[in-house]
Amino acid sequence: MQPQKKITIILSELKNHAPFTLFGAATGLVCMFLFKNVGPDINHRLFQVFHPGHVVLSAIVTASLYKLYEGKAGLIKILIVGYFGAIGVATLSDCVLPFFGESILGVAIPVHADLHEHDEATGHDDEVGQDAHDHDEQVHVEDGSELEMSEKAPGIRARLHLGFIEDWYLVNPAALLGILIAYFRPRTRFPHAGHVLISTWASSFHVLMNTHRELTTIMFLGVFVVLFIAVWLPCCISDIVFPLLFVGSDSELSRAHHH
Repeated sequence: MQPQKKITIILSELKNHAPFTLFGAATGLVCMFLFKNVGPDINHRLFQVFHPGHVVLSAIVTASLYKLYEGKAGLIKILIVGYFGAIGVATLSDCVLPFFGESILGVAIPVHADLHEHDEATGHDDEVGQDAHDHDEQVHVEDGSELEMSEKAPGIRARLHLGFIEDWYLVNPAALLGILIAYFRPRTRFPHAGHVLISTWASSFHVLMNTHRELTTIMFLGVFVVLFIAVWLPCCISDIVFPLLFVGSDSELSRAHHH
């Protein structure tokens, strides 16, 4: 198949999947609205559910397609391709892109009122010199030029949470599980819609883990855009673009698209 035709098909598929990805992003906002006040610990645990789930699905897709088109590929090659394909796509979608979105939107930066409430709760000294120093730190933080918080609000900062490192005991076995499923049953099917939804929810809870300010209407709109981009491109690349890279004829194209 000619490269130009492949590009046309890829663009068409991306366009066709955009509406459902919009719906998925909307469900992500619903998740954020329902769980915005439960705290970062619970949001992290929910991320630990949906992110490994996304990794399993990505591993199934990547490894099974590689096995189907390579034919006699050995287990070691399938493990390598499946692992890096799944971890790479899921980390980009659920962790890296949401982190950049969080940093741009400033959801991890508390407003002055939040810092003053923290002052009252912790009972810091009210010396003039100390107050002036703290005020400078608050302004410096709020304008977005520095994500590290002052000593008054330790630990409040935008942080890239890499699941395959920090939750390695969940994410890496999830990748292995998906690869083994693909190895023994490479024609295993799972709806692309389910892949999109699980990825969206994982991205949503990554954002919530870093959220330390009130989510206003404008902030929700910004998060909606972040979720759409974070899910649409990586998941479509994994489930649609990647298969087309192996296509050599029109008959194989229909077979890959059906898979």
